[in-house]
Amino acid sequence: MQPSHLSPRPAPQWPGPRTRQAIADQAHFLKTLIDRPRLTGSIAPSGRYLARAMAHPIDPSRDGLVVELGPGTGPVTQALVERGISRHRLALVEYDHGFCRLLAQRFPGAQIIQGDAYDLPKTLAALVGQPIAAVVSSLPLLNEPPARRLKLIEDAFALMGPQGLMVQFTYGVGSPIPREACAQRYSAHCTAPIWRNLPPARVWTYRADRNGAFAEPLFARLVRRIEPRPRAK
Repeated sequence: MQPSHLSPRPAPQWPGPRTRQAIADQAHFLKTLIDRPRLTGSIAPSGRYLARAMAHPIDPSRDGLVVELGPGTGPVTQALVERGISRHRLALVEYDHGFCRLLAQRFPGAQIIQGDAYDLPKTLAALVGQPIAAVVSSLPLLNEPPARRLKLIEDAFALMGPQGLMVQFTYGVGSPIPREACAQRYSAHCTAPIWRNLPPARVWTYRADRNGAFAEPLFARLVRRIEPRPRAK
């Protein structure tokens, strides 16, 4: 018999550490979604492009803590670290105990606070007196009534002061903080859709500004114009 000149089959490639971590994160995320769908609001952790877009508005040179609400498995936290924010400046507010344990392992030096992000005065009571530069939120705000969303941004700026910055992402077309609530109080600007995230998302930034502009996407303006208006009584 002639010897075979066929190349040997390559050995099967098992998932590397990063892939295994992503699979484990996805499994944990889905379990949390099933257990508490209202508090999770997404089928997967934020992708790296969305995470980077959320970290981008944060100025690493500015003094003060950066508070992250709903960090989950930590993709936005990692983007903040890569942006140049020291882990010792991070205060991560997470409701789920399992996520808190995971965050403590991945981001030693960060403050991990298990608590309700919708009750910031109580949850962040230990931080009173410390300067806070920004609040970065991955909370599913559209799952909450407008009054609760308004209270969140009010509490955030009460802690940060007028020089603070709030960052929030959404899968919706309009501002997750109701437009009417922002009038003569906050400026609001959003990014273009981040198509490489699944599902596509936008990142909104809010600043305390009585005369601030409200940069609403064109599609959101069109939707708002065609929505039926309540009849006058």
